[in-house]
Amino acid sequence: MVTVDEASGGAVARPNLTHRTQAAIEEALAGRHNGRFRSLLFAGPAVIASIAYMDPGNFATNIQAGAKYGYTLLWVVLMANLIAMLFQALSAKLGIVTGRNLAQMCRAYFPLPVVLVMWVVSEIAAMATDLAEFLGGAIGLALLFGLPLMTGMAITAVVTYAILLVEQRGFPPMEIIIGALVLLIGLCYLVEIFIAPVNWGEAATGLVRPQMPDAGALLISVGIVGATVMPHAVYLHSGLTQGRAPVKSLEHRRKLLRFSNREVVVALAIAGLVNMAMVMMAAAAFHLGHSEVAEIETAYYTLTPLLGAAAAGVFLVSLIASGISSSVVGTMAGQTIMQGFVGFRIPLLVRRLVTMVPAFVVIGLGVNATTALLISQVILSIALPVPMIALVLFTRRADIMGPFANRRLTDIAAIAGAVIVLSLNAVLLVLTVKNA
Repeated sequence: MVTVDEASGGAVARPNLTHRTQAAIEEALAGRHNGRFRSLLFAGPAVIASIAYMDPGNFATNIQAGAKYGYTLLWVVLMANLIAMLFQALSAKLGIVTGRNLAQMCRAYFPLPVVLVMWVVSEIAAMATDLAEFLGGAIGLALLFGLPLMTGMAITAVVTYAILLVEQRGFPPMEIIIGALVLLIGLCYLVEIFIAPVNWGEAATGLVRPQMPDAGALLISVGIVGATVMPHAVYLHSGLTQGRAPVKSLEHRRKLLRFSNREVVVALAIAGLVNMAMVMMAAAAFHLGHSEVAEIETAYYTLTPLLGAAAAGVFLVSLIASGISSSVVGTMAGQTIMQGFVGFRIPLLVRRLVTMVPAFVVIGLGVNATTALLISQVILSIALPVPMIALVLFTRRADIMGPFANRRLTDIAAIAGAVIVLSLNAVLLVLTVKNA
């Protein structure tokens, strides 16, 4: 279903909720629905966005972090996750308060040359994201079933396209599918940390004591940030919340924001725990004796003799679920970015092909799949300041947000988060130039 948002000046894709769900949401906002499960009525946007924080790029960077540096870089995962929570909450707030997504706001408030540059950078980031996600699912299928990588890529393409067709039926079916895949990934890593001999004392120390052993750790840390705080997720979340629930008063909007913030905290806390579990599993399995493990394929083959076939199989199942679900979400985000910046949609099949073709070309040229995953995360980290800075600028303006403009503490935290990411990117560029 496509409705027209006159404020944004164009057609806005909004999969509709059922009449029953709409009525229940109205009852909850009016205070007449006080059941213990009323928060579930508002769940969905953060669950969909959270899959971006458990994508195959996370697998690649987290495996490297745990294998080479043990539990030392867990604090980076925690920091990145806290920054992600803040910016996803701000993105959701922008959509709820303004009725526009972040890309539409950029088009409405920034000069045309700036908008065009932002669009190009954001499209490149979306393509890099989809490349990583698509390859991740394909690698998992190829390893689990002993298939050629190209065959795994073809199967991933068909499955993700089939799931994307469900989006046309509205919010609930898509959210249920993505939610189920998130649950599957979480359960897989719950199993993994019970199988792996995790040193919980060292893990706790790595979580709370910031350390940066060397330049290699810094490079992986930038990759962790790039794989955790995702540009396309920042754009998408504002689109998922715009016009989702009927808002008839300021009080209704405040309630909606409270429900949204709770969902963001819960969904991204789960994503953060999954990322920490990835690092801990890699640290426990590989750090002592196999610290050279840096590729997903190598991790799989090394896990089998170390922890058994069950651990290796669970690892691949989680990778496949991650690749397929994040590929779906990446395509949704790409459509939101294009529609917001330039005002038009392209057919789903065309958008999917634009995503898939580069992956086939990269593998056809013989580029290592895990190397492609890591490069994509660096690209994302460089592109990330674009939506981060725009989001800070918009959500702090009272003329745009009214009484929902960022408070001083939120403003300081958002600016600090953006500065941290910008600083890491600057260091990454310096290291890249030195090593060139």
